[in-house]
Amino acid sequence: MSDVMFETKQEELIIPALGPVYASVAQPMAWSVFRLAVGGMLAIEGWPKMMAPFAQVGFVESLGFHPGWVWSPFLAGLQFFGGILIAVGLFTRPIALANAVMLAITLWFHYAHPYPSVLLTPEGIAALKAGSPFFNPAAAARFADGGAAFLAQVQDKAILASLFWTGGAFLYAAFGGGYLSLDRLFFKKQF
Repeated sequence: MSDVMFETKQEELIIPALGPVYASVAQPMAWSVFRLAVGGMLAIEGWPKMMAPFAQVGFVESLGFHPGWVWSPFLAGLQFFGGILIAVGLFTRPIALANAVMLAITLWFHYAHPYPSVLLTPEGIAALKAGSPFFNPAAAARFADGGAAFLAQVQDKAILASLFWTGGAFLYAAFGGGYLSLDRLFFKKQF
């Protein structure tokens, strides 16, 4: 197995002397740090689902995954334990692929089911306009439209976060755990 994951020819670099630094330090470190971020995020987001593994039954069934009592804990485990495995680089490609598919469905869900256009009820908007003590001036300005701009921002962040993490998981599904991974240490081969 080659020590070079992404070949950078020294003659193509502006500062050719940095070629060995890129190949032996920068690339392995960047690949590993991003793998830790992708796996760590999955594990952190999966932990609350592990604490209530059946909480998503209705949601997964609404997406067409039946029976929900099987899929909900499976997906919780995939996200939590899969995140840990990705973070340490063990069984990286198959676990990253499974999580990437799950995250792609999450991305689709955010596109297909956007947040509603208003956050506040008509009573909430009336309280806001009347100068309710529940809204400081900054909150009153932010929710003057009933929360539409706020929800649009939340929707955009949900889509961008899903897109980023889906891409990261697909990246590791395609290229594996990299230089500093348990796959490389234990198996000396890649999936």
